Order: sequence, then structure tokens, then C-alpha cells
Amino acid sequence: MGAILDMRGISKSFPGVKALVNVNLTVEAGEIHAVVGENGAGKSTLMKVLSGVYPHGSYEGAIHFAGEERRFHTIADSERIGIIIIHQELALVPLLSIAENIFLGNEPARFGVIDTSLRYRRTQDLLAKVGLKESPDTLITHLGVGKQQLVEIAKALSKEVRLLILDEPTASLNETDSAALLDLLLEFKAQGIASILISHKLNEISKVADRITVIRDGATVDTLDCRAETISEDRIIRAMVGRPLADRYPPRNPKIGEPILAVKDWRVHHPIHQERVVIKDVSFEVRRGEVLGIAGLMGAGRTELAMSLFGRAYGKRISGKVEMEGRPVDVSTIQKAVAAGLAYVTEDRKTLGLVLAEDIVRNVTLANLPGVSTGGMIDDMRELQVASGYRQTLAIRCASVYQQTVNLSGGNQQKVVLSKWLFAGPKVLILDEPTRGIDVGAKYEIYSIINRLADEGKAVIMISSEMPELLGMCDRILVMNEGAFVGAFTAAEASQEAIMRSIMQSTMKKTG
Repeated sequence: MGAILDMRGISKSFPGVKALVNVNLTVEAGEIHAVVGENGAGKSTLMKVLSGVYPHGSYEGAIHFAGEERRFHTIADSERIGIIIIHQELALVPLLSIAENIFLGNEPARFGVIDTSLRYRRTQDLLAKVGLKESPDTLITHLGVGKQQLVEIAKALSKEVRLLILDEPTASLNETDSAALLDLLLEFKAQGIASILISHKLNEISKVADRITVIRDGATVDTLDCRAETISEDRIIRAMVGRPLADRYPPRNPKIGEPILAVKDWRVHHPIHQERVVIKDVSFEVRRGEVLGIAGLMGAGRTELAMSLFGRAYGKRISGKVEMEGRPVDVSTIQKAVAAGLAYVTEDRKTLGLVLAEDIVRNVTLANLPGVSTGGMIDDMRELQVASGYRQTLAIRCASVYQQTVNLSGGNQQKVVLSKWLFAGPKVLILDEPTRGIDVGAKYEIYSIINRLADEGKAVIMISSEMPELLGMCDRILVMNEGAFVGAFTAAEASQEAIMRSIMQSTMKKTG
């Protein structure tokens, strides 16, 4: 079909860092082109150059689109000719309607007045194209993440998209929503719309990509043609990290001891609709040196359980008992939960896990300021020592510990969050989607940290939507569905089929 996009010799530097070095990327019309690489490899930087976030003149090299050289100075310049980027953090206004979001800043108007009926009709047409049956008047806050992603794509279609860039579009989606999104990309391909797909989920890339460009350390290392031959995940990984990952999960010989945390008859009501029970009298325990997995579909209640245990950060009318090492403990506030020995690494590291505008030093010590204070005053040298220690122990890649966390890759941001909670000295660490949006190399490093914590005698509760991850890492897996535990498996008993069977059987019992 011919190239719709040709990026040649793209180089981009920041103070002390060469983010891109002579990168080349060619995308054909109507092609799904995957761009893969480790966190910090330069994928997002390259897309920001392409979309005009980094304006012409701030980088070296040339961009040709639809046969002409383009010099974008703003995002509006690239959008005007049909290049639309959808970021991992969705740019929607929760308290506006679907229609208002889709045409925000681009409202159809007559005589200077917004034509609401025309906007409504156009929104209906766009929603039909992406397979959403919701009313255009529905507020974004009432939609799940999967449907919000489709609204973003409908917004792109409203601007007559010719090249759609999706940055980790399925990172927050369950398997059903992910499959629907990938099918939609295939439909766009049939209509001649080109797509650039950035994803760490190699199975999804293998399913839909025509070609794959691999970026490592800011440079293009390979372009693989999936139409000419079958490209294995191992080959992609080898190109990404420069070495084969013989085993995706590091080995461990579990030394499981006595119970540390016991939760009994834990019941949680919805924070707004308080008549609705979200967590239904669950009981469980986790032992010293154990990695306990919690599996379940999105909306099963896993995050709500974790947040309600951690200082009642979620829910109302919470009841039940929590024991730590056989003694009742009070976890009614976050401060009390931390003092009792609990730590919670949130699934949303950027919003809830980090202060992005602060440096690594401040983020690492935030949960345990008394640990770096003398006489009520923070000791700057002690803070520096602590942060430098975790930088070395967890292999945080950064220019210095005074670097702002907003400028770190996803994997290194996650290590900073882990450092923060490890410095608080927990006995039980709850990890909610600990490898979301992280590449395979950084995942292995996070897994190694988890194993080290278990070997040190800490108990780890691991919530993950990736079943292979739970199967590869956990000593025991509990299965949650609709706010209750519906299955329990040892590592030897667990399989994807067994976990899904327990979810489906519990659903059938309720509907039968």
C-alpha cells in the first residue's frame, strides 16, 4: 500500500540523557504496527515527537506523513492532518457526558452557539462505529475503563483519524474488553486506518500486528515482519532486552512459616450506595514467607478488599476482624494499618502511589518520616542515605536520587513505590497489579524483589489480572468473584482452566 509515515534519523536529548538515537520508523497505510521495548527504551518519547508534544526544532531528524515532510509545533498540528494519540492515562473529563468529551474544544456550532442536537447525532454515529450502546448523554464517570477507552477512540474518529497511536491501550482492561479493542483495530485496518500499538502484552501484539519495531536504549534494533513469518514471543523478548529470558519467573524454594495476617468475616459496603455489599464476609490468612495470589475478573472486588484492609481507604460500614501474628490489630486508619505492619502498593502508582512532582528521595521516605528525622526535624543526609540504599538494592535506574519521579520509566517508578513501603518496615505487603504497564525485563526484576521479600520472612499478597503471573509466582491462589472467595488452589493444583472454572461455576450457582 505504501508508507503513510516515515520517521528518519530521529534523535532527542534531555539534560544528561540521550532518549532517542537515530531512530527510524516506517508505517504503511492500513497497517497495525507494534512498537515494543523495555520501559525507558524511548517508545513514548518517539510518539511525543511524532504527535508534536516535542515540537519541531527540539529534536533531530525528519517526519514524512502522506508523502510530505511535516514540522509539528503542537498536538493540534498533528491532529489536523489525522495523527491522533491515545495515552495510557485517558484524557477524559469524568463529570462531562460522552458527547461533551468527544467534541470538547471541537464543538459543532451554528452562529457561535453549540448545536447540541447535531453533537448528539454525531456521537451516536461514532459510538456505533466503536460498538458502544450507551447514550451520548451518559457521564464518563459512570463508564468502566474499557468503555472509556472506546470513547477515546470515538473521539479520535471524530477528528478523521488516518494514523491512530495507542499507548498501552489494554493495560487496565480485562480479557474481554482487551479482545474487543483488538478486534476494533482489525476493523480499522480493513477501513484503511493505520495504527501504532505500544504494548507490553506480547500475546496481543502477536495476534494483531503486521510488523513490530523493537527499540532498545533509544535506538531501533529490529523490525520484524509478522506477515512473512511467525514471530515467537521469545524472539521479541530477545530483541527487547538483548538477551533471552529463559524463564519468565525467577526460581524460589519457599520456606513458609506460621500465619502472620488473619482476616475474619470481613464485610465492606459500597462507599456511596451503602445498601450494596461489595466484600461479603471473606476470611483468609497469609503465612510468613508466602506469596499468596488473589485472582479474579475485573470488578470481582480484589482492589476493594485490599484498600478496605489498608486503613479503610475504601468502603463504608466495614466489619470483621484482623489479626497480626495471632493478636487483634486496629487497621481503621492508614496510620494504624502501617503501624500494625501492613503496606499496600496501589495499582495506580501515578495517582495514588507517588508524588510525581517530587524527587526519588522524598517519595522513598514519605511513608516513614520518623525514620529519617531527629527531634522532629528531617535529616537530609539520612534521607539521602536511605534513598541511595534503595536505589542500589532495587536497581532503580535514574540520573540521581534527586531526579523527579515523573521522569522515570514505569518500571523504575514501581521500584520507588516498593522502596517507600519497604522503608516503612511492613510484615505483610499487598501488591495490587505490581507489574501493570511494565516490560518483561522490568517484570523479572520486580518478581525477583518479591521472592527476596518472601525469603526474608515477609508475607506477600499479590493481586494480578495476568493469570500466568499468578501461576508463575504464587505459593497459593485464592479466587475472588463478586466480592467472595470461590476457590483456593495450591501452586501444584492451580491452572488457568481451574481458576476460570471456579469463577464460572460460582456465577452459574447465583444465576441458576
